[in-house]
Amino acid sequence: MKTALIQITHSDNKQANIAKLEARIEATAHEGAQLVVLSELHNNLYFCQTENTAYFDLAEAIPGPSTDFFGTLAKRFGIVLVLSLFEKRATGLYHNTAVVIEKDGSIAGKYRKMHIPDDPAYYEKFYFTPGDLGFSPIKTSIGMLGIMVCWDQWYPEAARLMTLAGAEILIYPTAIGWESTDSEEEKSRQLEAWQTIQRAHAIANGIPVVAVNRIGYEADPSGATNGITFWGNSFAVGPQGEWIARATSGQETTLLVDIDVKRSETVRQIWPFLRDRRIDDYKNITKRYID
Repeated sequence: MKTALIQITHSDNKQANIAKLEARIEATAHEGAQLVVLSELHNNLYFCQTENTAYFDLAEAIPGPSTDFFGTLAKRFGIVLVLSLFEKRATGLYHNTAVVIEKDGSIAGKYRKMHIPDDPAYYEKFYFTPGDLGFSPIKTSIGMLGIMVCWDQWYPEAARLMTLAGAEILIYPTAIGWESTDSEEEKSRQLEAWQTIQRAHAIANGIPVVAVNRIGYEADPSGATNGITFWGNSFAVGPQGEWIARATSGQETTLLVDIDVKRSETVRQIWPFLRDRRIDDYKNITKRYID
């Protein structure tokens, strides 16, 4: 599966962001990409740094303008495309939603972000209702895609449930970065932890993992923090957590990688983690805490 990971900076000009993505998508399609993955909330700046009701105007219906536009691109280039949109489901009801566009331009399926953070500079609970579609992979012409979004990538339960439902690859559109007051040592620890947890999902489930992050500095409009420098480092790993490709934190990048989803079968034969799970004794996993 030839897969493109598009890592770019974003501005407050939505049309400029979309035009940049269009150019990158076209270029990767001409290079043979079958699957193209964009970062979290790619149409705009990461608006969740502050709580402001004006930003609800950025939300749109699904289907809607973005799925129509990117659907046209997917059909023109014959690619499967993973989007990340601010979904307006109804008046006063919004989600952080990933959408998979099939190569004929139709919507193959969507995933609503399940884990919603609420931390300084990441005030997502103000904007997004937790997802209600569960951890269900999306069937496409190129395979079963296990799509989740950003904060979901820290939860091994989510990766496992996607795998158990038949996902052949885990894909995480992402917007994560550093706050400027963090020390260089702390920044390094955070980045390494982010990479390690997702590589662990690949290993524990015997499945490839793709994460696509944004890069660049985005100011906090409220001035409450010093803004976020998104750390990029988009990457793809194989079913043993081995690096296939990774970007840096310093520049816009499009990674075009070959992912062998069929190798999962070989890996699971030598590391049969799914076989040896003690499902008869995991009932406490559904509890918040075991007192």
